[in-house]
Amino acid sequence: MAGDRVDFTLYLITDRTVLPAGATLYDQVEAALEGGLNGVQLREKDLSAAERLPLAMKLRKLTSRFGAKLLINDRIDLALAVKADGVHLGGHSLPAKVARTLLGPDMLIGVSTHSLDEIAAAEEGGADFVTFGPIFDTPSKRHLGQPTGVKQLQKVATASSLPLFPLGGIHLDNLSSITGCGIRRAACISAILGSADPAGITQRFLERLS
Repeated sequence: MAGDRVDFTLYLITDRTVLPAGATLYDQVEAALEGGLNGVQLREKDLSAAERLPLAMKLRKLTSRFGAKLLINDRIDLALAVKADGVHLGGHSLPAKVARTLLGPDMLIGVSTHSLDEIAAAEEGGADFVTFGPIFDTPSKRHLGQPTGVKQLQKVATASSLPLFPLGGIHLDNLSSITGCGIRRAACISAILGSADPAGITQRFLERLS
């Protein structure tokens, strides 16, 4: 699919477990959107579809208000139910090709990848973009093994024509390693959601990615 449909550069993936004390997921995402965020993935895989539905509906209204994209992790049914902009598929999700058949040509499909072969498979299956990582060490991705590192990121970035969002342990203090590879996109979780100033952090991310 055409890469120019992916019109966001900062991709926030939700995780309720990293929120500061007293903060809500909705409030943190709203603050990030106020800071210019334009891409959100609702993850929260520990919740059932029934539990995720009201949250997805709230985030759909919120992202629509800011003109931002909303993707739902894994659940095509939820994405269709709330009229999300697309889905994000992981290693245990339906193949991108099957998802594309179900979703049609207009909805976005993102795919989590950890190797060049997986990126190639995502592209062949009709994905619009991929996340790649983990680039740096991060507790949420340790089950995937050792971080891929910046050298491998640079290698896959030059080999792939799909828009690529580096993921895993990315914060403002190491973002220059990403942009130094010529990449002007990033995906993050705790750097924004765990911040006391999501709007300000988001603004600084976007400034450095521009």
